[in-house]
Amino acid sequence: MALKSLADQPGTQREYETIFILRPDTGNDGVGQINTRLRGILDTMGGKVLKVDNWGKRKLAYEVRKQLKGIYLYWRFLANSGTVEEVERNLRMLDAVIRYYTVKIDMDVDPNARPTDVTDETWTKAAETAADEEEIMTGQAPRSPFFEDEEDDEIDTDAEEEALRRAAAEAAEAAEDKGDKGDKGDKGDKEKE
Repeated sequence: MALKSLADQPGTQREYETIFILRPDTGNDGVGQINTRLRGILDTMGGKVLKVDNWGKRKLAYEVRKQLKGIYLYWRFLANSGTVEEVERNLRMLDAVIRYYTVKIDMDVDPNARPTDVTDETWTKAAETAADEEEIMTGQAPRSPFFEDEEDDEIDTDAEEEALRRAAAEAAEAAEDKGDKGDKGDKGDKEKE
């Protein structure tokens, strides 16, 4: 159990935000292991995870530990004052972590008043890293299961052409109706003057 600061109100915790960057070659299993490790630390030290999000693989603004890209992970949690030091100590020891940063968001937060957004689905999603833009453009990215069905679907060109004809006819009819109304309004204004 972490030491509690005397500056904190009894029964409250501090809210923190941690963003850390992993090496771009870290697999989904590695991301999941790191997430599980951090969650274990927070649970052991009496913290509460509010949100976990995987922002994906992004290009870094400058080279960090010989890496030009990294996998960004965002954590928001409630904890006591000594918990952040333990979280950062563990992040420092992991080879996959190339950078981390923790910010205190709020003090004296009632843990029961803050609901957690972490479900089994969001926890699983936080361990999955999507391919970056470069991998998608070069074709190196694994193909998404959502696009597998689209290859079998044929586009019905006759139905598409018919829909275009109907849309053009409706647009022409609307323009004609607008033109008739506009002429009457202009003539009426000139006659009044």
